Amino acid sequence: MNPLRSLILAAAGNDAVRRAVATAPLSRGVVRRFVAGETVASAVDVTGDLVEHGLRVTLDYLGEDTTDREVAERTVQAYLSLLDQLHDTGLAVDAEVSVKLSAVGQALDERLALDNASRICAAAEQGGTTVTLDMEDHTTTDSTLRVLTELHRSWPSTGAVLQAYLRRTSDDCKALSGSRVRLCKGAYAEPASVAFTDPHEVDLNYVRCANILLAGSGYPMFATHDPRLVEIVAERARWHDKSPEHFEYQLLYGIRPTEQALLAAEGHVVRVYVPFGEQWYGYLMRRLAERPANVAFFLRSLVSRS
Repeated sequence: MNPLRSLILAAAGNDAVRRAVATAPLSRGVVRRFVAGETVASAVDVTGDLVEHGLRVTLDYLGEDTTDREVAERTVQAYLSLLDQLHDTGLAVDAEVSVKLSAVGQALDERLALDNASRICAAAEQGGTTVTLDMEDHTTTDSTLRVLTELHRSWPSTGAVLQAYLRRTSDDCKALSGSRVRLCKGAYAEPASVAFTDPHEVDLNYVRCANILLAGSGYPMFATHDPRLVEIVAERARWHDKSPEHFEYQLLYGIRPTEQALLAAEGHVVRVYVPFGEQWYGYLMRRLAERPANVAFFLRSLVSRS
């Protein structure tokens, strides 16, 4: 693993570093470039602005690894409020939500996570939009896919996220190639026994998985900021005779916004992954670890308002 990536991931679990970042004078301004505020209202405002500029959105209420039922319930209520506001503002047609099962009780009880995710899926359906289940570290993959299978019984549009750095992912892509699937590289620290550790191997597996998804009958969603992979996906989509409305690119809020606009202007469907909420620190650290080049942007942001 890249030493810088290892360092960043270690910092993600360090309370002293978290406090230092959270209390630094300029940190809040920097975080706002990557996180759409701490409230549902701020997230809806950001969503409206992105949609106005021709982009679609998926919203993530930050938080994970919940071991308290009350905290899990607060997360569900935040999503229900968000979905209500997306519907009321007319944004639901262009905005969906992304949900981490660990934030709604997965560590406590898989059934609890299923019940809570079902409440969110029901509200999304009533509001005219959809849900995508975020994927977390490899120890939760089987549980998350079991929950997804159950959700598909009532809400077949529920999306899945698969991570190209896991060795198992090509098989998972085959199993889910008729569904909505977001393919990303992956941003958790994983052992070599279950994950590719060479970035080139991860990229090769991303392309293998992209081909599987594009050959299927589902709706692939390609989450990457890598210009090479963006071009490869476009070429493979043409080869598989997939027109732009039959797949989409997904990019993170605050990362390469110019590229987001250019892709949309070229006729591609582009969805921006927009996180919000008070629990922003772990998310920010994983984004830096996922693409260590983002560290330079983050550091420049500390001394620049541009």
